[in-house]
Amino acid sequence: MAIKPVADMVAEAKTQITTLSPQEARAAAEAGTALLVDIRDVRELNRDGRIPGAFHAPRGMLEFWIDPESPYHKPALTTDKTLILFCGSAWRSALSVQTLQQMGVENIAEIADGFKGWKAANMPVEIKE
Repeated sequence: MAIKPVADMVAEAKTQITTLSPQEARAAAEAGTALLVDIRDVRELNRDGRIPGAFHAPRGMLEFWIDPESPYHKPALTTDKTLILFCGSAWRSALSVQTLQQMGVENIAEIADGFKGWKAANMPVEIKE
């Protein structure tokens, strides 16, 4: 039995979600209307750096942390701000945004090309030393 390729799943998700440029995401965060949510693994953060002020919610816990009924719920994710998710290259974030929309989250988007796109746009990055 053939499985559905993840590239097809990501392409499908991207037709159903909002994608913002790094510049749009930064402007929304700086205006206080959005919370940047980094869904990368902690090893990626340590290796590649972080976006200053971004909230870290590892991909494997995202649904649990966002659900107010979950024992793992994180209040920081219950907000009127737009949640702008990002991962390394906007594959995991596309699937994550789609899943959270299916859960009922309305104000949500991803950053185009993820952290890679953020860095390519010369946006600020904190490097762990």
